[in-house]
Amino acid sequence: MSHRTVADVMTRSVATVGPEASLKAVARMLDDNGVSALPVVDTRHHPIGIVSEADLLRRQAGLPDTEGRDPLHETAPTVRASMDARTAGDLMSAPVLTARPAWGIVETARFLHERGVKRLPVVDETGTLVGIVSRTDLLRPMLRRDDAIRDEIVDDVLGRTLRMTPGGVSVTVRDGVVSLSGRVEDRSTIVVVERLCQSVDGVVSVDQSLGYAVDDLAPVADPNRAAR
Repeated sequence: MSHRTVADVMTRSVATVGPEASLKAVARMLDDNGVSALPVVDTRHHPIGIVSEADLLRRQAGLPDTEGRDPLHETAPTVRASMDARTAGDLMSAPVLTARPAWGIVETARFLHERGVKRLPVVDETGTLVGIVSRTDLLRPMLRRDDAIRDEIVDDVLGRTLRMTPGGVSVTVRDGVVSLSGRVEDRSTIVVVERLCQSVDGVVSVDQSLGYAVDDLAPVADPNRAAR
């Protein structure tokens, strides 16, 4: 069964700029590569910041920053610095948040949401940039076709992992919602089937109406009590 990580969905060929790059060079790189932000890296290819289209537009238009301060007001040094910025290093957001290739998709999506960012540079154990992951990348598994999801559940979950008899459980998938019906041997197997199905990429939820032959979750009768 697939358990996707950042390494599975990240973009590996990442356009970057150095901190000394001019803002015109940054704008050209953004346009040439069709991206909305670029990691700023040092000479060791370690990310030290992020510079985005929004940063350039705010700098160009002299707009207030996200805290709503007037860029012309004397008490807004951060904004005035961005208005005076001439290089990527001047304008970039820093320090930069990063992800690791082994992070799971769910924890990475949660991290993006909690930190309020749209993308994360991905670094290896040495801090070297190896990719970049965005919200769009993390949503990609949700776009799997229903028939692909069903095939994985039938062949991988029920067949290879649980070694269940073919046809014992009927599986239908519609818009990512999995419906299970049929019969399993032990009652305890039902929750295992549900959990494994929920871990398949693209599954939104699992509905089941499974029966069972043996209730192995029923409390064992006390023989001493029965003899009284």
